[in-house]
Amino acid sequence: MIVGIDLGTTNSAIGVWRDGEAQLIPNSLGHYLTPSAVGIADDGALLVGIAARERQSTHPNDTATAFKRYMGSQKATRLGHRDFLPEELSALVLRALRADAEAFLGELVTEAVIAVPAYFNDKQRKATRRAGELAGLKVERLINEPTAAALAYGIGERGDEVRFLVFDLGGGTFDVSVLELFDGVVEVRASAGDNRLGGEDFNDVVVDMLRRRFDAEWGEAARDDVALRQRLRAAAERGRRELSEKQTARLSVVWKDKAYEHEVTAEALEAAAEGLLSRLRDPVLRSLRDSDLRIGALHEIVLVGGATRMPMVRKAVTRMFGRFPAASINVDEAIARGAAVQAGLKARDAALNEVVLTDVCPYSLGVDVGEHGPNGQIRTGLFSPIIERNTTIPASRVESFRTLRSGQRQIEFGVYQGEARWVAENIKLGDVMIPIPARPAGEVEVKCRFTYDINGLLEVDVEVPLTGERRQLVVVDEENVDDADVATRRAALAQLKVHPRDEARNRAAMARAGRCYEDFIGERRDYVARLIGQFESVLDRQDPRAVVLARGELLAALDQLEGESFL
Repeated sequence: MIVGIDLGTTNSAIGVWRDGEAQLIPNSLGHYLTPSAVGIADDGALLVGIAARERQSTHPNDTATAFKRYMGSQKATRLGHRDFLPEELSALVLRALRADAEAFLGELVTEAVIAVPAYFNDKQRKATRRAGELAGLKVERLINEPTAAALAYGIGERGDEVRFLVFDLGGGTFDVSVLELFDGVVEVRASAGDNRLGGEDFNDVVVDMLRRRFDAEWGEAARDDVALRQRLRAAAERGRRELSEKQTARLSVVWKDKAYEHEVTAEALEAAAEGLLSRLRDPVLRSLRDSDLRIGALHEIVLVGGATRMPMVRKAVTRMFGRFPAASINVDEAIARGAAVQAGLKARDAALNEVVLTDVCPYSLGVDVGEHGPNGQIRTGLFSPIIERNTTIPASRVESFRTLRSGQRQIEFGVYQGEARWVAENIKLGDVMIPIPARPAGEVEVKCRFTYDINGLLEVDVEVPLTGERRQLVVVDEENVDDADVATRRAALAQLKVHPRDEARNRAAMARAGRCYEDFIGERRDYVARLIGQFESVLDRQDPRAVVLARGELLAALDQLEGESFL
């Protein structure tokens, strides 16, 4: 069985193509969205999803979120007695999604299509693929998130010729893709984005507003307090969501047994976030320029990603394009549904026989070269693109280069990904070296061919026509993680203590109640303590029917106290 997965910064989702349509799969709590959160409980049990996220403000050192932002890096997060790389934390989320799918479908899930930000570079894509492997999945394809959303949006419009722009602002990344739909073909014309812009950054703006408001009272001690930082982030997230529907939001934070409240208006937040809103413009302009389309040629503007619910973002989009964006798609579910469509394409479902998907290379790929400067000296470290960004893939391109120095015995090409003039500012993917005959400068020609496929596999072929000498570099994984290493790391993850799935609902409920106890003070804290005691006494009786009733009563009481739990 093959599934489609949206591995998000804030939330993740999984879907399957079945009975002629994309269907989302609920998790063990009945939700379609699973928070991308991992934590360690007091008893050493591994928590994934809402149970982990509910403990973030009360147990910040035992909880990890937003780790997608560090995919492809060596940034480690310590939970319990070990360090986790971002791909390992992502693997735990993927493993939970896989288990949910297997429980729902009643069969093994072995393959997956995973959606990634269009502007993810090679390191980030390969880290995502490794996360899937660590979760026991064969990653059949990585699909760009806006492309997945386009599939979800365009699958019902196969008879029309439509050009549209997907504006994808998620929890941690921002992507823009321009697409064309005609005769069952979904063709990506161009992609652009910003991997460091998302809902989390808007939360940071709210956190800064709170810190400025109470800085005099909190003093220096507050700046390095991890628990306070997480409580501020939780309050900011709630406040930002509330401002998506109202003009004002009252933010409340408890620190050192004292409650602090501050009212934020939508207007004030928009003014404070002006710098972030301005950053939305450049990727849009680049994608239109690369696709050689004017704004007037677009039939629709499609919003994707939870952060696009913010009125200020919708206003910015409306001003940018001079029209209202489309409102026919669920911004939280579109990517997972599109990934499920791609999974159906991979499975060759008969209902999708007439659908063809093309995509583009998000970054330019090339080599480092040298040139003679104005003073006659040779300058090295310059980037020479071979496959330009937004080239339709799969693609194969060849360029010829000649020696700069007389008597050279070899040429070494560094392979890079990026757009900067100097290779030092781009991402290095590897090196390939080839011997050449010693001749005067400019007499030896070397041909360099790049071949890039839909799954991000890059082959670099270098040939010296004069001698027939050939060399090849296959960029599979910049860390050379082999099957044995993957198996070892999977075994290490498998040894983690995982709480039984049939108790996941109770874990989540207790985690939320524990957070509420720490968030409140006075009579409300005493009330939460009584609720926890009552629920624990019912759990001790191990009567399934009584537990279901007690859990419902506990969550209803917590809803009355702080509002319904959000995703």
